[in-house]
Amino acid sequence: MAKAKTQYVCTDCAGISPKWSGQCPHCTAWNTLQESVADDRAGSRNRFASLAPTAGVQTLGSVATESIARLGTGSDEFDRVLGGGLVVGSVVLIGGDPGIGKSTLLLQALAHLCAAHPVLYVSGEESAGQIALRARRLGLAAEAMPLLTEIALERIVPVLESTRPAVVVIDSIQTLYSEALTAAPGSVSQVRECAAQLTRLSKQLGCAIVMIGHVTKEGTLAGPRVLEHMVDSVLYFEGDTHSSFRLVRAFKNRFGAVNELGVFAMTDRGLRGVSNPSALFLSQHAQPVPGACVLITQEGSRPLLVEVQALVDTAHVPNPRRLSVGLENNRLALLLAVLHRHAGMALFDQDVFVNAVGGVRIGEPAADLAVVLAVASSLKGRPLPRGLAVFGEVGLAGEIRPAPRGQERLREAAKLGFSRALVPRANLPKKPIEGMVTIGLDRIDEALGAAWEE
Repeated sequence: MAKAKTQYVCTDCAGISPKWSGQCPHCTAWNTLQESVADDRAGSRNRFASLAPTAGVQTLGSVATESIARLGTGSDEFDRVLGGGLVVGSVVLIGGDPGIGKSTLLLQALAHLCAAHPVLYVSGEESAGQIALRARRLGLAAEAMPLLTEIALERIVPVLESTRPAVVVIDSIQTLYSEALTAAPGSVSQVRECAAQLTRLSKQLGCAIVMIGHVTKEGTLAGPRVLEHMVDSVLYFEGDTHSSFRLVRAFKNRFGAVNELGVFAMTDRGLRGVSNPSALFLSQHAQPVPGACVLITQEGSRPLLVEVQALVDTAHVPNPRRLSVGLENNRLALLLAVLHRHAGMALFDQDVFVNAVGGVRIGEPAADLAVVLAVASSLKGRPLPRGLAVFGEVGLAGEIRPAPRGQERLREAAKLGFSRALVPRANLPKKPIEGMVTIGLDRIDEALGAAWEE
C-alpha cells in the first residue's frame, strides 16, 4: 500500500510547506506548522463543483436585492450580538473555553426556534442521551427538536439536503471528518474541508449554520485562520468559567456591528440575558476608595459603565512591575510616560497594577482618561468624588482627544445616577443632560485638577 503524502499547514495563515520547520515561511509565525495528509485535488474540485454551480457574469445593477430575513433566537442578548438574529443562509462560528456554555446557549436557541422553523442539532461530541438529559435539566420544551449524532460529513450532507432545515447547529466542527481525506478528525485539512463544504451547502440551501469551534490554550480558535474568513460571523465567549457571568462578543459580523457585546448569567435553567450589564462591572463600595474610577465605554452599539481600578505601590525590585488585566498592557506603559512628562508624576520606582472590574476586556482608547485618573488617585491616596464618570483618549502630547458616540455614553451614565462627567471638550453635549454636570477638557493636567473639584 502506498504511503499517504503528507504536508505541513500553518494554523495561523493556512500556508502549506513540504517539510516541517520551527517558523512558518509564509507568515513567520513560530511553532504553527502541523502535519496533515495532502488533499486529493481532483476529488476536491469535483465535490466543490457539485455544491456550488457556476453563475454567469452579471452587472451589479441587475442583481435583485431584498431585505435580510432574520430568525429570532429567543434571547435578546444573543440576537444583539448577531445583529438582530440569525440571517438566513449565513454561517456563524462560536468559540470559547470548554464548559463556558456554548452548547447550552445553542440548545436553548434551537429549542425556541423549533416551534416555528425546521431545525437540526448535529452532535459529534455528546450522545443523544446526554443532550436529552441536558434539555430536561434546563426545562426546555424541545421534545420535537430533530437530533443527529454523526461525525461523517458524507452522511450529514444528505440529511441536510433532504430535510432542508432553517437552522443547523454543528457541535463541533473539530469532530467532523470527510472520507475523501485520510487525516484524523480535528486536523487542519479536515477542519478546512468540512467547513468549506458546509459553507457552500448553507449558501445553496439557504439555511443558517452555527458551528462550535474549539479554542487553543492561547484563547484563539483551533484550526487554520482561513476558517474565520470562510464564515459570516465569528463570536467568542469571554469571562471566567468559574464566574456565573458570561460575555459573548462579535469579532466579525457581515450582517451587524462588530465588537457587539452580549452579557449572560449562568443559572440552573441555562443562560439568561442580563438586562443591566453595567451593574456587573461597577464595584459597590460603602465609601469612595483611592484608585477607582468609573469609565463610560462603548461596546458595539451599547454604552457600558465599567470601574477601572489601579494600585500604585513602592517597587522592591530594580525593575518595577506594570500589569494590566482587561486593558492593553502597552497602553498602560504609554500613559505612565505621559503622566510623568505632562503631569509631573514620577512612577519610575512604583509598581502599577490596573484592572477592569468584572472580567470585561476593553480595547478602545477612550479608556485612557479613566486609567490616568485611577493611577493618580492611588498614587495620591485620594479617592475620586462619588458620582463621577469619565471617558477620553490621551495623546502623547498630553491632549485629551474625543471619543465616538459621546452623547449616548453620557445619557447612559445619567440614567444610572451619575451626576458629574469629565469628557473631551469636543464631546460636550449641545443641550444640557438633566441631572448631570459635564466638564470639557483639553489636556491631562486640566483633568487632574478638575477631578477633585467640588
